[in-house]
Amino acid sequence: MSAPHEPLLADLTFGFLDRSTSSNRAQQPQLIANVDGNTMLRALKHELHTAVSFTFSVAFVTSSAIALLKQAILDSGASGTIITSDYLGFNSPSVFRELLNLPNTTVRIFNDNQRGFHAKGYLFEQPDTHTAIVGSSNLTHFALIKNNEWNIKFAAMPDGDIVHQIQTALNDQTRNSVLLTSEWITEYESRYVPRHVPVVQSTNEGGNDDLPIGTYDTPFTEETDPTDTLERGLEAIASGVLPTHSSANEAPATALVVPNAMQRDALIQIQTVRDAGEKRAVVISATGTGKTILTALDVRAFQPERMLFVVHREQILDRAIYEFQRVLSAPQTDFGKLTGGSKDLGRKYVFATIQTLSRPDVLHTIDPESFDYILIDEVHKAGADSYRRVLDYLRPQFLLGVTATPERSDGFNIYELFDFNVPYEIRLQRALEEDMLSPFHYYGVTEYTTDQGQTISDAADLSRLISSERVTHLVQALETYGHAGVPVRGLMFCSRKDEAHELSALLNTRTVHNQPLRTQALTGDDPISVREDVVCALQRGELDYILTVDIFNEGIDIPSVNQVVMLRNTQSSIIFTQQLGRGLRKATGKEYLVVIDFIGNYTNNYLVPIALLGDSSRNKDLIRQKMIQAEEAGAIAGVSSVNFDLVARERVLQSLAKTKLDSLGALKKEVLDLQYRLNRIPTLFDFATQDTLDPVVLASKEGNYWQFLTRTKLESSKPNALEHQTLTYASTEFLNGKRPHELLILDLLIKQGGTSGIDATHRFLEKNRLRTDKATLTSIRRIFDLSFFTEAERKKYGTQPVVRVEHGAYILNEQILAQYRSGKLFREHLKDILQTGLHLARHRYSWSTPLKLGMRYSRKDVCRLLNWENNQQSTMYGYKIDRATQTCPIFITYHKSDTITSAVHYEEGFINQSQIAWCSKSKRTLQSAEIQALLSNTNDLHVFVKKDDVEGTDFFYMGKGDIHSPVETTQKNQDGLQVPVVEMTVDLESPVERALDDYFQTATS
Repeated sequence: MSAPHEPLLADLTFGFLDRSTSSNRAQQPQLIANVDGNTMLRALKHELHTAVSFTFSVAFVTSSAIALLKQAILDSGASGTIITSDYLGFNSPSVFRELLNLPNTTVRIFNDNQRGFHAKGYLFEQPDTHTAIVGSSNLTHFALIKNNEWNIKFAAMPDGDIVHQIQTALNDQTRNSVLLTSEWITEYESRYVPRHVPVVQSTNEGGNDDLPIGTYDTPFTEETDPTDTLERGLEAIASGVLPTHSSANEAPATALVVPNAMQRDALIQIQTVRDAGEKRAVVISATGTGKTILTALDVRAFQPERMLFVVHREQILDRAIYEFQRVLSAPQTDFGKLTGGSKDLGRKYVFATIQTLSRPDVLHTIDPESFDYILIDEVHKAGADSYRRVLDYLRPQFLLGVTATPERSDGFNIYELFDFNVPYEIRLQRALEEDMLSPFHYYGVTEYTTDQGQTISDAADLSRLISSERVTHLVQALETYGHAGVPVRGLMFCSRKDEAHELSALLNTRTVHNQPLRTQALTGDDPISVREDVVCALQRGELDYILTVDIFNEGIDIPSVNQVVMLRNTQSSIIFTQQLGRGLRKATGKEYLVVIDFIGNYTNNYLVPIALLGDSSRNKDLIRQKMIQAEEAGAIAGVSSVNFDLVARERVLQSLAKTKLDSLGALKKEVLDLQYRLNRIPTLFDFATQDTLDPVVLASKEGNYWQFLTRTKLESSKPNALEHQTLTYASTEFLNGKRPHELLILDLLIKQGGTSGIDATHRFLEKNRLRTDKATLTSIRRIFDLSFFTEAERKKYGTQPVVRVEHGAYILNEQILAQYRSGKLFREHLKDILQTGLHLARHRYSWSTPLKLGMRYSRKDVCRLLNWENNQQSTMYGYKIDRATQTCPIFITYHKSDTITSAVHYEEGFINQSQIAWCSKSKRTLQSAEIQALLSNTNDLHVFVKKDDVEGTDFFYMGKGDIHSPVETTQKNQDGLQVPVVEMTVDLESPVERALDDYFQTATS
């Protein structure tokens, strides 16, 4: 049998005959059921990566599924064919327009009226094999990510009979199909009848005002699978929430607005605060999650005699009044406005602008106790003098503030203003996961680059920002990534006013999808009336895009916006999120938001993944890891997605590598932000459980957290020498949670007065499901008595054993124990380290196994976790065999520094996702004792890989490996002489994820 068959044969034997067969598992048959991250979307993206061509034969398609796969299809460069149909009228005309817009893809429509079309198959042609995925998944976003599906993926050689059978079936479908064209779509539109199913109207802000309140019928559109919609509708009918009427015009004359899940939770928590006697509270709720409806529902629950609603912009008032009328079912005469042009102060429900309300001649005409309930919208602005005057003067029974972004840069503590009561918080990521916002598909696209290799930046001359070439580049991106099947309602965020005006004029001379572009620029120079007119024109469909500079960051409600284009440098993650949020409100007929972000050579590019992934850890490793996981999974927060073209992705990674996220000032601000919320100095455990700043990053800045607090003048009392050494030791060695044993033993010793019997301690570890083999226990002792560490480390930690083992017991250092008992701050900080470390061990690393696949470890970590006698990080280099533990870690740096000499500059890297090419140290032959030991299979090989030295000292753990196919060869050394080396192949026990493989193979610098 020829060599190309052998890996596939091993994989097929492993999958179909004997799972104990040795196989690299790159092509073994798999069941894909959308469980535990094993999704159809992930599988399709994986196959597209290596495909020469692909064919999808699927009955049902949605635009959002196309959006999920678009970047993968673009990156693959493969030629594709999609065979689908108009079966059951599921595929809307807009879906066919999106399909027609796919690059390098031919679309055919099955046209045999005698047979229904219900195929669900995906075929990929690779250079040597074919891979097919056949099962239950249509090309819809639910079927690719969320639904419980069954799909079988298998590989075969091109001459295999199953390939012939599939190709025969595809040939039959092709013969009985017609080519998708614009003319076909126009004809289909003329006969297309949307299918209807009843659903419950959302209480989120931004619904369709033209629809009756309560319930309505909605068509089978690309918003969801038909089965999903039907199940939701039937469930609502069965529960009595939804009547069984079939006409959209038969809604009851009055309907009670029912809170959604988030609002129900929030209302309960707000009431709990009131029941506790509190008079103030602030709710943090992401833009678009129904804050106005929530406040109206709480007013309905409170039943005030009079209510005051305060906003910072008059444009918000009419919408707020409308929502409150819906919820409160009160007559219109109960509602009034207090603005520059209206003075309805005598109404039951008064809606006021802060500008008018805060004027002394207005404010002091109001009895301070006139309103028993006061609401402050966008309360993060309440630090201004105008708000303080109002809040200092009025005395309501209850004051509620709502905001999406409580963080402020001016030092004002919003939480203190509300007595530190935060009954409820829902941030962007959770709101997306809870399906409270419109899903989004983000595309990071490379900014225009000249023929000379210069990338345009927002600091460039206006002439370059509005050059014909850049405008063409922009239009091409709108064609490629923007909506092709539905009308666009877009916002473009520009960096400068002159750019916005000039770019708008130029765009108005271009076309997208054969339609003339209609755009208008709006800036802070335009009066409110002009802004309102332009926004209305966008909503009516008279404009495609509004080009703006910052004025729409917040305070604007255009639910129909389905496209956001970013043409400027990201200055802060908050502003980025605000601008993203302009398109996240749900609206009838809006399936998803498209975000097109033009990424140049900006130092701030690292803010993009921080904002998109909701990561505020300031830990570069965690941010990279989340970015890789998002790319591998293909989706985040439900059915949203983050996609970068190859150049844009590398620019983001370069920015992340070069930036300093953990400056003293930046960390201090993070501490102050949480302190403002908690009304006390936060602990490391607070940071771990609040999912904010990484406590390991914080504690490592000055050796330990207490020292950081004194260094930043947040704590006046300093640790003494013993306290500093002990806390630095515990923070450096145990806080990261990479091994829980030492944390548990220290915690046990403290609780038991400093002593614990050896047998009892080991039973305690076993009870906590931890290994207690001889090598691990010996390693723990060496960590505690400091003999594991280098001389410099021992000096830093105080030279005396922290814990010693004698007389059949573990004994805590008596000086440390005495200081723990007498020193309150020391006691609190040590307990905090132990509690936080155990939390991280449970939630970040593997509790019961030494090393976790895909996590990052330093050479020193590896010495400790493999139970080596001492820290040998300085002499480990590429690999090292430890004869005592019979382990050999292999460290591979994919892109070696240019300063490394040729004698150690090996060509190493992934052959495929299961095999790595690896090279010995120089001056080694097949007869060398070291090589013989490696080939003997008596040592456990552990493989660690990092991208380059810019990333620091930590490596990704790839799992165990086996060496085979050693070949003795030569390589030039620094003197130009040929020296012997041995090249080998390492087979990994677990294949590396495709996104991680891609990440390694592209250079950061």
